[in-house]
Amino acid sequence: MREFGYERASDVPGALALLGAEPDARVLGGGTNLVDLMKTGVERPGLLVDVRELPLDRIEVTDDGGLRIGATVTNSDLAVDPEVRRRYPALAEAVLAGASGQLRNMATVGGNLLQRTRCGYFADLSKPCNKREPGSGCPAVTGEHHNHAILGATEHCVAVHPSDMGVALAAFDAVVSYETAEGTGELPLADFYLAVGSTPHLETALPSGALITAITLPPAPVAAHSRYRKVRERASYAFAIGSIAAALDVRDGVVHEVRLAFGAVASRPWRARAAEQALTGGPATAEAFAAAADAELAAAQTLPDNGYKVTLMRNLVVALLTELTEEASR
Repeated sequence: MREFGYERASDVPGALALLGAEPDARVLGGGTNLVDLMKTGVERPGLLVDVRELPLDRIEVTDDGGLRIGATVTNSDLAVDPEVRRRYPALAEAVLAGASGQLRNMATVGGNLLQRTRCGYFADLSKPCNKREPGSGCPAVTGEHHNHAILGATEHCVAVHPSDMGVALAAFDAVVSYETAEGTGELPLADFYLAVGSTPHLETALPSGALITAITLPPAPVAAHSRYRKVRERASYAFAIGSIAAALDVRDGVVHEVRLAFGAVASRPWRARAAEQALTGGPATAEAFAAAADAELAAAQTLPDNGYKVTLMRNLVVALLTELTEEASR
């Protein structure tokens, strides 16, 4: 591990000053991903700026009925917050599915969005990786890729984003607020993560030296009727091989509104807009759910060992939307 400095920020301007003074500075929240990557040498910051004591740890109902979640709110606090559970239950379920209790107690909302892929080649300095070392290649394309991307990938990178929380946030049009030395800014989550393209090492649209301060969820009545489902290779704490956040409003057997986002299928949480469009205004039936999933997954580009994800995600869409439909009819 590279020798590094450590500073604890007491306010946002102080944190920004520290980040701006050291080109290799990194923000330290819970450290549940960053510290692991420092131990392996993947991350080599010159300075850690601890932001856990910043006044960014509140969850507040906004004037329009949405939620504003501070960046240093822990995953544990997010999952048990009564307003989160009532207004966006899929978000609470996603967080609870995302890690062990010990990790949730440490991990922060802002850090969760910035966590990096769990691709084995990315974490192994003895192997090439375009995300870690641009231009070195992507050995996963011809190597171990059974849990890699089927949507939005390129020959330059087929890794997936590991966040469960991010999938639910994507379904509900979350907006990321940040501050820089020049002022404040916002990024819809749909624009927060960059497409892989030929530059997979460029992962987010955050400006250099920016500090995430909050995530805002706009009001969405449909979100109160939402669920999150995660499929993993073992029942204990593990990353998803496929997941889905879904919200559904069915009236007289017709889909009035639907939200769908997929996890573990792309380099970012994947909003299933083609499926949403196919479903809206149509019948709430298993056949329609399957057809909508097929419309979304038509763009899938599979590798020899990850084609199973197409069937898996199709089945998840049908099962979860059917469950939500049956709940609405009770």
